[in-house]
Parts: sequence; structure tokens; C-alpha cells
Amino acid sequence: MTKHIFFLLFSFLFSTTAVAQETIPLYPGAIPNSKPATQKEIHRPDAVVDTVISGVSEPTLTIYTAAAPAGKKTPAVIICPGGGYGVLCIKMEGEKIARAFNKAGITAVVLKYRLPGSGAMPDPSMAPLQDLQQAIKQVREQAASRGIDKDRIGIMGFSAGGHLAATAGTHFQQSYIENSSKTNLRPDFMILVYPVISFTDTVGHIGSRNNLLGANPSPEAIRFFSNEFHVTAETPPTLLLLPDDDQVVPPQNSLSFLKELRNHKVPASLHMYAKGDHGFLKGPPFDEWFGRVLYWMKEMHYGAD
Repeated sequence: MTKHIFFLLFSFLFSTTAVAQETIPLYPGAIPNSKPATQKEIHRPDAVVDTVISGVSEPTLTIYTAAAPAGKKTPAVIICPGGGYGVLCIKMEGEKIARAFNKAGITAVVLKYRLPGSGAMPDPSMAPLQDLQQAIKQVREQAASRGIDKDRIGIMGFSAGGHLAATAGTHFQQSYIENSSKTNLRPDFMILVYPVISFTDTVGHIGSRNNLLGANPSPEAIRFFSNEFHVTAETPPTLLLLPDDDQVVPPQNSLSFLKELRNHKVPASLHMYAKGDHGFLKGPPFDEWFGRVLYWMKEMHYGAD
């Protein structure tokens, strides 16, 4: 009898855990700015970052639902993995982060956004921004049914995913997706980790720029996607984390963004570690930097109740 009860309890707990993670299409219908892909989506193991995905043409959301205390709603963070707009580091900068948020009582949503290399977009440069706007729209519209506080929905991005997040956080006034419901596309906060901010020749990450815009982008395109030029007083509160010894994305990206945030009196915090290199592959420990994320969210009243 005892073994039978234990088996039922284990089955219940296992099924509850399974339901808490759900992958859904990003768009309920046709994908905007889309055409048949010339490259298949490929998942491959990587010794450094665990798993990378290339050739993404069908974007999805993977939702990791956190349990809220009775009568409460959870905050939510939409996570944009990095990879230079060429691949997505879907495990290290996606799933791992989502599970850590869950443990802290925060619902996390991993965005698998389209990549220009799939050849599936008439305008490759706009597809990732469209996908993140759609993710914000979908999470906000489904907030009530998923136990999410619609006024505590933030975005988090790593490296090129940080560039995507910063683009959405500075270009939300214009909708690049169908939004007849006029859903608010402004994220409530941003967490940017060793982010690309600029596409300028002097500061920007040229690899990400070339992947998104092509080898010979126009000055107008470079300026549009150089997010330091688009900060306003309405830009969401922002946390920046990065290593000072980043050899891939110059720290000046984050410093220039912080300067503009301060100039426009946007609440902003920056933590720069002396060492760590790009990806925090050489430090600091995960619990150290992620603990600062949770502390900042709590301090800014975006954390779990």
C-alpha cells in the first residue's frame, strides 16, 4: 500500500513538472516577413556552450511556468540567447537561465528567434525584432491565463541576444508586427548580459552586424540598429552585466548605453567584473552574477513576491 501511494505521488509530481515546460509556435498563424527556408534548422552539440542552433526559420516560445503563492502572480522574463545572429546558444543562454528563474519563483520564456542565415525572410534584418515584439505581445496577452503579472514582463538578452533585447527596448513605439489589439510592446525592464549595443564601426560588433544587415549596410540601417542613439526617457529600466576583459564585444557597448540611460534619467545599473571574458566562460560563478540579477529585480520591484 505504501509503495502504491509513493508511486502515485511520484507520478503526480513528475506530471506537474512536465506540464510546467511548454513549447508553442510564436505566431498563431502565418509568420510575417517569411518565405520558404533555404537552410534546415540544425541542432548540434558544442563543447563550450553545450548546444547551438542554426538555420532557425520557425520561431517558438518555450515557457517555464513558475508557481506563484496563493493569490499572487509571477513576473516573467523573455530570454533571447546570443550567438552573433548566426546561431543560438539555446542551452547555456536559454534553458539554463530559465530553470534558474523558475527556482526563484519567476516565469521564464525562451525565445527561439529567426536567424538571417536560414534564408527564410525577405527582410532578414527585421525578423528577430519582429519575433521579440511578438513574444512580448503574446506573453502579455496570455498573462492572465498563465498567472503572470502583465506589468512585470521583462526581456533578457546575451551578446547578440542583448542587442535584440536592447533594440526592442528602444524601438517599441513602432509596431513591426500585426497589433490591431494595440497591446503594449514596451518591456517593463531589461537585463542585458555582455550585450552588443552598437553597430557603428568604432564600437559595434561587426560580426553580428554583418550577419544581420549584410556586408555593406547603409548608414541608415547602422544607425537604426545602434541602440545608443535611440534611448529616451521611456526606455525601460536596465541592468547591464559584463566582463571588463571581453575580447569579443567591447565593454564600450555597455558603457555608452549606460551613459545615454543616465542622460535620460532612466533607472540603470551596471556591474562590470574584472575578469570573465565573453560568455562569462572564465568567471564569475553563475550564482554570483545571476544572484545580482535576482537582487536587482527585487530591488526594482520586478522580482517574485
